[in-house]
Amino acid sequence: MTEDFDDDARAPRVLSNTAVLAFLLRQWMRRPWFFSALAGFTLIATAVDVFIPVAAGRLIDSMAPGSDGGHWMAFALFLGLAIAFNALRQIAVRFEIRFSSANMADMTTESFARVQRFALDWHANTFAGSVVRKITRGMWAYDTITATLWFGLIPSVLVMAGLSVYMLFTWPLVGLYALAVTVIFITVSVLMSTLYVRPQNLRSNRLDSELGGAVADAVSGIATVKSFGAEAREDQRFQSLAWRWRGEVKKTWLRFVNTWLVQIIAVLALQAGLTGLLIWLWQRGEASPGAVVFTITAFMLMAGYMRRFGEEVQNIQRGLDEIQDIAAYALQEAQIADAPDAPDFVPGPGQISFDRVRFTYAGQHRPLYENFSLDISAGEKVALVGPTGSGKSTFVKLVQRLYDVDEGAIRIDGQDVRAVAQMSLRRAIALVPQDPALFHRTIAENIAYARPDAPMDQIIEAARRARAHDFITRLPGGYETLVGERGVKLSGGERQRVAIARAVLADAPILIFDEATSSLDNETERDVQEAMADVMAGRTGIVIAHRLSTIRDADRILVFNEGRIVEQGTHRELSAQGEGVYARLAALAAAE
Repeated sequence: MTEDFDDDARAPRVLSNTAVLAFLLRQWMRRPWFFSALAGFTLIATAVDVFIPVAAGRLIDSMAPGSDGGHWMAFALFLGLAIAFNALRQIAVRFEIRFSSANMADMTTESFARVQRFALDWHANTFAGSVVRKITRGMWAYDTITATLWFGLIPSVLVMAGLSVYMLFTWPLVGLYALAVTVIFITVSVLMSTLYVRPQNLRSNRLDSELGGAVADAVSGIATVKSFGAEAREDQRFQSLAWRWRGEVKKTWLRFVNTWLVQIIAVLALQAGLTGLLIWLWQRGEASPGAVVFTITAFMLMAGYMRRFGEEVQNIQRGLDEIQDIAAYALQEAQIADAPDAPDFVPGPGQISFDRVRFTYAGQHRPLYENFSLDISAGEKVALVGPTGSGKSTFVKLVQRLYDVDEGAIRIDGQDVRAVAQMSLRRAIALVPQDPALFHRTIAENIAYARPDAPMDQIIEAARRARAHDFITRLPGGYETLVGERGVKLSGGERQRVAIARAVLADAPILIFDEATSSLDNETERDVQEAMADVMAGRTGIVIAHRLSTIRDADRILVFNEGRIVEQGTHRELSAQGEGVYARLAALAAAE
């Protein structure tokens, strides 16, 4: 049985070669002066290369009996052209190194920035490892395409065409033959690459991306793998994918090999035709020994370019296929976009208003929220409770504008969240999630993530308020301790307190705690609750909780059910009703 590892259900369509080349041209135009220097020196070097066989023929003719001499001048010309060609290529390569390395850095940075700004829904449908693979593969594909095109493909075409045209004017029959072989060779090579090789190459690239995604998925969940002793099962799963990849890439490589037959036939035809025709002309007295030498030299030069041309076309096609993912990212519109010239959000006291909001998740026909209205006063501590799927987490995501509403409006301090810049809005909202994701950096860096320029004394003060300072100072590295990927070196309670310290340092007017104590033991929960109460003082607080002990002191409790608020009031008021959703939850909590 094979498994479908396709990670991106919303993958952009396959771009045409023309669209990818347009993207590549935009990368080249980042630095037009460097690009002009690269193109100029390459084209001049290629023109010089065309005349090297001509100079070789002149040198032989100058040494033939009955010639007017001048062989040293002919030798100087031949040697000078060879030196000039290599010098010009060296200069072009040095420009290309500076040009491409800078463009690759910019292109990769922009791709990373664009992917970061795609909606959470897009990321939820995409393997992180697959995205990494696509971006890094595209970066190196740019290098392959640029170097191959300017130092291989373009010189190959120009040299083959230039020598054929020179022969056409000198010996029309020879020139026509060389030109015909060259045109047929180039045409068939390009058609085979685009119509025969490319479709299969795209299939193997897709499997290559899935390999990266599968590795990242298993490695990021290594604790789960080990806890269930599932290493062998993951090995088998990956082996299945690896052999699927092997099957597709084998077909791709075989298609590359098949296209080389065209190159071999063309080289043999050119060798036989050019040499035979020139010997025939020499026998008729219509060509000198130097002309024969020119032809042999020209053939050797053209044959070398022909051999490379087939590989160069394939390398460029492979590069175009590999870079097309990030070219597609550049064309893909952000799912949650800022309005043109959107101003920054201006933080205020933290008043939140839902005004007749309608919201439907993508792929669903029934809206979760319909004509939903709610006002939260500045400084109010509000708790959200209700069964799973009732709309609590969606409420928080809409406040952060991680999704856009279908109808109505959400306003914070009178500002429509769709009318302001997203990043400035989110900086005014501090979130402590149920499972805080810490970066594999020091504890100090993780706390300071909200304010990277914060001095150490403020970082320590934030940790004290979050009840994190004591356990941090007991660690061997203290605040310089690396926490591991996603903070795996810390316990759940320690990660929560670091996340709270991060929220404290953000100094945002709105604080959101999303199930911040659900996975903690009772003692740790008390510490976290104390920290939550401390940091919410004077701020608007939204707390999502299943443990009612966390929200007893809330100013208002909102009970959600199927996207509606079915009850609201204080803990005392709702418990006193004796019936209803909250009373049932309170009774269950008391019975535990």
